[in-house]
Amino acid sequence: MEQILDEAEFLFSKHGLHGVTLKDVAKRVGVHHTLLNYYFDDKKKLFDEVFARRAVVTSTRRIEALDEYEKACNGKPTVEGALHAFLDTDLDLYIQGGESWKNYGALGALVANTPEWGANLMDDHFDPVVLRLIDLLKKALPDCSEEDIFWGYHFVSGALLLTLARTGRIDKLSGGVCKSDDFTAVKARMASFMAAGFRELCGKGRHEDE
Repeated sequence: MEQILDEAEFLFSKHGLHGVTLKDVAKRVGVHHTLLNYYFDDKKKLFDEVFARRAVVTSTRRIEALDEYEKACNGKPTVEGALHAFLDTDLDLYIQGGESWKNYGALGALVANTPEWGANLMDDHFDPVVLRLIDLLKKALPDCSEEDIFWGYHFVSGALLLTLARTGRIDKLSGGVCKSDDFTAVKARMASFMAAGFRELCGKGRHEDE
């Protein structure tokens, strides 16, 4: 079963839901496609199982990290601290988990950017951890409007998903200085960069200029 999910994950991460058939998965696994029909009623059932398998790991780990951080800071979080707990915990999975986790990251980026069939999956699996982060950000930025905090998260999410997609574009633009699969380099920079964005977005100077 794990081999089936691994191979399906690889194919779905490259071609999406509609670009893969059960026969494609069976061929990659090296079994007859009737075996997949035995375990899964249809391709969507397989896709949902593939997506859920790692979603529960990353969402649970991040919620635990956010809870532990709030305890450690005695209920007085900073923007950087909350973002490090949320982002670093996730990036560690892709850094340490090998190619399978990176395939899942690419799949997650694809799902998140496909509203026709992906939005509900993101809602179902990731809303609790996102709202947990939002709760901490509100405490860290008590004078910031809820609108600005949600927009700030929107920008964080976009940057994270682009990173997980590993498009190779930054490799070409930078002439090889940056690598799209260098999640360690991303981890060293993203939380601090995004924290500065939140402070600017929520800062008094911005509202005085408007």
